[in-house]
Amino acid sequence: MDDRRPALDRRTFFRRILAASGLSAGILAGGAYLASRGEGDVLPPGGRPLDPDKYRRGLDLEGKTFAVASGSRDGALLVRQAVKALGGMKRFVKAGETVLVKPNVAFDRSPMLGATTSPEVAAQVVRLCLQAGARRVLVADNPIHKPEGCFWKTGVGPAVKEAGGEVVLPAPGLFERIPVPGTRVLRAWEVFDGPLREADRVIGVAPVKDHNLCGASMGLKNWYGLLGGRRQQFHQKIHQVIADFLELLMPTLTVLDGTRVLMAHGPTGGSVSDVRRADVVALSTDPVAADAFGWTLLSRKERHPAYIDLAAERGRGTADWKSLEPIFWKG
Repeated sequence: MDDRRPALDRRTFFRRILAASGLSAGILAGGAYLASRGEGDVLPPGGRPLDPDKYRRGLDLEGKTFAVASGSRDGALLVRQAVKALGGMKRFVKAGETVLVKPNVAFDRSPMLGATTSPEVAAQVVRLCLQAGARRVLVADNPIHKPEGCFWKTGVGPAVKEAGGEVVLPAPGLFERIPVPGTRVLRAWEVFDGPLREADRVIGVAPVKDHNLCGASMGLKNWYGLLGGRRQQFHQKIHQVIADFLELLMPTLTVLDGTRVLMAHGPTGGSVSDVRRADVVALSTDPVAADAFGWTLLSRKERHPAYIDLAAERGRGTADWKSLEPIFWKG
């Protein structure tokens, strides 16, 4: 099957994402309904919490949970092989569901610099979700730089649009201050929750890269991009905040994009000399194990970042990724 579609020019891309970025009025109306329903509902400060386990409910997670594909410069092929090894996307996405794909497009950088998710990896995840029967695939992030420019410059916006995804740009009406019970630092914060509340499944698609604050940015750190407000104030407690995110949501799947690994000067990068071609894509239902494996791609001698152990202590996954007996495919 030929999935290729005509390339989008910049003007068409911006016109389409501006039309899509509001999602639907139903999200906001639904949020207002939930916040006001039931005389007996007493909401914590900031509104109703998200259900962190919503995106995994009803799935068969008893089989293989970890796959690694490597040895090809075709990132889309690596995604397909990793997904196939775990039984196919229909194991995780059911017909008629809405899927949120969360890439890292934090900076207006070329994909060659390794600071953001590979366009071909993100687009292939979108295609597989649609082929599995997803009704809609939303693609959202809250970049540090101007969102329109980030989605364009990274190549992720045009790629996922051509694959059939809907780019959702951050807008004031799509953020809400919500409590995150059981967290030590995050507690209650403004979150890009519009697409989260609409989604039935959530898939993180994160690059593997160096990070000057926490050692590495991978699957767990990727969710930090859903925070709004003055999120930089969390930098002093970055490891705990990253671990806290698994009380906000447990992703259906974590896709680690190790096609290009930013080895130094992360998270922004800026020189291709800092990038190593690893040609690896890892896929897991265990977000903690995924990051523990991803750390090995950075070739560091020191122990993995503290947030991996903090997340494991919460019972949200294991830092011993080898214990999951990953399936390895090599091209």
